Amino acid sequence: MLNLDKTARILSCGAASLAVSLPLHFAGLANILLFFPGAWLLTTSVYVLVANLRVPASGKAVLVTGCDTGFGHGLAVHLHQLGFRVFAGCLEANTAGEGAERLRRLFTERMHVLQLDITKEEQVNAALHEVKMILPASEVLWGVVNNAGLSTFGAVEWVPMTTYRKLAEVNIFGHISVTKVFLPLVRKSKGRIVNVTSVEGRMAGPLVSTYDLTKFAMEGFSDSLRHEMRRFGVHVSLVEPGNFTAGTSLNTDERVVKFAEEMWASMDAEVKLAYGKQYFNDVIASRMIVNRSGETDLSPAIEAMADALTQRFPQARYSPMGLDLFVRMFVAEHLPEWVSDHLLVG
Repeated sequence: MLNLDKTARILSCGAASLAVSLPLHFAGLANILLFFPGAWLLTTSVYVLVANLRVPASGKAVLVTGCDTGFGHGLAVHLHQLGFRVFAGCLEANTAGEGAERLRRLFTERMHVLQLDITKEEQVNAALHEVKMILPASEVLWGVVNNAGLSTFGAVEWVPMTTYRKLAEVNIFGHISVTKVFLPLVRKSKGRIVNVTSVEGRMAGPLVSTYDLTKFAMEGFSDSLRHEMRRFGVHVSLVEPGNFTAGTSLNTDERVVKFAEEMWASMDAEVKLAYGKQYFNDVIASRMIVNRSGETDLSPAIEAMADALTQRFPQARYSPMGLDLFVRMFVAEHLPEWVSDHLLVG
């Protein structure tokens, strides 16, 4: 399926072909009108061929965290359909959560729903024990997808430290805990670690420092781990989805209102006076708009995660997102800060 991520790589093939064609043309060694299109077609063909080489799903299992809803739930179903054995970690597996029960009802073979709060060491260790008990001797744990996560908002002066710590505990340390515990099995299979971050792990915005800092942290962790794992033949990939808020229901209006009330109540009087209640209310209203915005179809992000698990030569990064965010990310990363600050923040 052609998307912006793949289109960008095809354009990169074109840029590389042009960079080779120009010197040859000016040296009189090749006609650019003939050489450049041919070179671009060749490099693009090689990219497409390599990108479509796949590893078989047979005999492989994947652990996915955060399967109660959203990306994780959809990925668990998709991987099962591809033929993988799936260990679906759910926060509410032991309390008859709707997502966990749906997975249990739909699939009787190769789908194993595990109770997994990634912030609790005993549950992570119990999940490892269960995976080892269930996994047949003829199969391997091929991949771990760290997908579970929390999101919130608020200016730095508004958000209590307990909220910063809570998000970090899930979005950073929970993922690191799962990775460390399951890495020996993945290392043995020369498999895959897939960490789901966000476009906001590549460019930060106002009023989301609690969320952005965790995504930036996981970007750095994943890059470091990728270098370490090369010697073992383990691939580490990042998936950086754009705005899929409407599709994942990560934040509901009710949740926003509840958090806003708690946040306002926890603020110092001086901070309330400095920002004003009207501005605070405007921010809350804008967050509710964000909740209903973005892509409702989760398939681009789910397919990116599946690509990271199944491509024979996986990418270090996958960026499933709309054109607007793709352009904004390019501007934020490649143009001076004053340009991106003016264009993207105002």
